[in-house]
This record gives sequence, structure tokens and C-alpha cells, in this order.
Amino acid sequence: MVASVLAIPVAIYLIGQDATLLVHSAQEYFSFIVLLGSLFIVTGGICLEGDLQATPRNNALFLGLGSILASLIGTTGASMLLIRALLKTNKERHHVRHIPIFFIFMVSNAGGMLTPIGDPPLFLGYLRGVPFFWTFKLFPIWLTVNGILLFLFYMIDRQAWQKETKKDQALDRRLIEPLRLSGKANLPLLLGVIASVFLPSPVRETVMVVLSLVSLKLTPPTVHRKNHFSFHPIIEVAVLFAGIFVTMAPALWLLEHQGGTLGITKPAQFFWMTGFLSSFLDNAPTYLTFLSLAQGLDLPGATVVGVTEPVLLAISAGAVLMGANTYIGNGPNFMVKAITDHAGIKTPSFFGYMAWAGLFLFPLHLLVTFLFFV
Repeated sequence: MVASVLAIPVAIYLIGQDATLLVHSAQEYFSFIVLLGSLFIVTGGICLEGDLQATPRNNALFLGLGSILASLIGTTGASMLLIRALLKTNKERHHVRHIPIFFIFMVSNAGGMLTPIGDPPLFLGYLRGVPFFWTFKLFPIWLTVNGILLFLFYMIDRQAWQKETKKDQALDRRLIEPLRLSGKANLPLLLGVIASVFLPSPVRETVMVVLSLVSLKLTPPTVHRKNHFSFHPIIEVAVLFAGIFVTMAPALWLLEHQGGTLGITKPAQFFWMTGFLSSFLDNAPTYLTFLSLAQGLDLPGATVVGVTEPVLLAISAGAVLMGANTYIGNGPNFMVKAITDHAGIKTPSFFGYMAWAGLFLFPLHLLVTFLFFV
């Protein structure tokens, strides 16, 4: 509601001064929210159930698989699909506070770096003309960050697992339940949503809406109940981003035309500035902000959508990776926290989570800077 109210005077101003800016922003918003909504609805009709033995190996497999799925079905889709099964797998253990934190680091953020479907900022780049498969150039960063995080998680989880009592470990083995998937009719619909990304607008959005409606029709109510599915989260996101897209339009125009006066020209600067703001604002509009800034610089070298490739890599990596620095940096972060708290596992406070991020992610951000952007 606050975002909508604040956007109204900006929209009135744009209509009076340059309505084309508002129309262009509305077109991007429509494509953006239809993709998020269709992934939210279709993955909300898929429920992964079961209870594996809560060993460090199995937990690491969850996170590794999630990091791959995040680029295929989006960080929101992968997070919602896997988090409940992972929490249920570990319900017999007591030393598990680190598990949802590393899940947010990897599945809800760093894993979604390889395709425009993976994370909202990259999809906005795709709408701005970045080729779909260009994001595969982020693979070395994806592999470095997720590989190190997975290794750190395994070492921490192994120590935590060894602290569990023999009684709890025995109970965990007795309650093993094979994984099973409900709502399988949504799998081809999910593939359809992913494939429709390659269609031109507005055919793309029409196909996504139709597939979402089919999903709602075919999904049994029991599956939605198991997933605690409701439209409230996506409505909240839609309203928030409506305000963001409107209010960002004049700022993006200004950065594109006056960005050269700010003195931000090097990839490392773009990586940290994009990342810092992505930590405390949503990473999608932050990505657009610095993309527009870079487009206004006219730096020498081969370009993609008017931005030199090293700078575009830095903006993309900063938005995706540093969205994990706080609970509000990326949409799935707070969803995972809420689901974890509801499952009876106490997650850190806002600043407590930031302390975890500072301990594990800040050194990784420094490493990425020196390996790829210096």
C-alpha cells in the first residue's frame, strides 16, 4: 500500500512530462510480474514430500540440487519446492540453525545466476535485450561461490551432526520416508513456462497466464494445502514492484543520461555498488539502476546492450550474490525464514542473519572481486 501511494505522484508527473517512460516501465513490469506469478503458481502446485536420513551428505545434496534448480525454475520456485522437505528431513536433529541460512545463501540466491529465469534482476536484463544464454558466462562465478559454500556447509553440518545424541540419530534412521512428488501434472506446465520465455511479447505473457490457469485447475486442493499455498505473497510482490517500477523510471533515465558524472567506471565498483544496494533494496530494481548507469558511460570495448561485458558481468553478479546479504535482498529470503520459523526452527534476527552473511559471504565477495573484476 505504501509503495502504491508513493508511486502515484511520480506517475502523474510522468504522464505530464514524458508518458513514454511510464509506458515502457509498465511493459517491463507486466512481463516481469507475469513470469514471477506463473512460476509461483505452477511450482506452488508441486509438493516434494518425504523424510531422508539427515546426514551431512544428504543435506549437501539438497543444497547442491537446489543450486542447480534455482537457475532452471527460479530461486523462488526452487526454494518453495525444497525447503519444507529439507526441514522435515532434519526435524529429529537439534543442531540445525545453519541449514536454512546456507539454503538462503545458495538456493534462494547464488544458485540462480545462470539463466534469466533464475533470478528477477537477470530476467529484467533479458527484457532489456541481454541475450538469454549470455548469463552462462557467469558460470565460473557460480561454480566458485556455490562450490565453496557447499564445502563450508558440509564441514559445518558434519560437526553439528556429530553433536546429535545417539538416540536422536537412531530416531532419524527409523523415521526415514522415501521422497515422493505430488502434483506431477504441473511438471510439463513448468517446462512450458520456461520455454515460453523465448516467445515474443505479448505471446509470451499470454502463454504463461494460460499455463497458470491450467495449473490452478489441475492441482488437487490437498497439494495446495500441503504447500500452504495462497496468493498473498505474490499479490504483495506485485503491489510492491508496481510502485518500484513507476518510481524508478525517472531515476533510470537520469542515470542513463548523467551517469558519467558519478565516477563509477570499473567492474569492481559496479560489483560492490550494485551488491550493496541489492542487500537493502530488492536486487531487481538495483540491477536496472546500475545497468542504466553503465549504459550512459559509453566505455570502450565490446558491449552487450550498450554495456561492456566485464561491467555487465559485475552488475549481474553483484545483484544476484549480494541479494543474500540480508533477509530483504531477494524475495525468497524472507519466505524461507517464515517457513522455517513455522516449522519450529528459530532463525536469526535481521541483524543476526547479517552477521552470518558477513562471516561467510563477505570473504567470498572479496574473493570474487579479485578473481573476476580486478
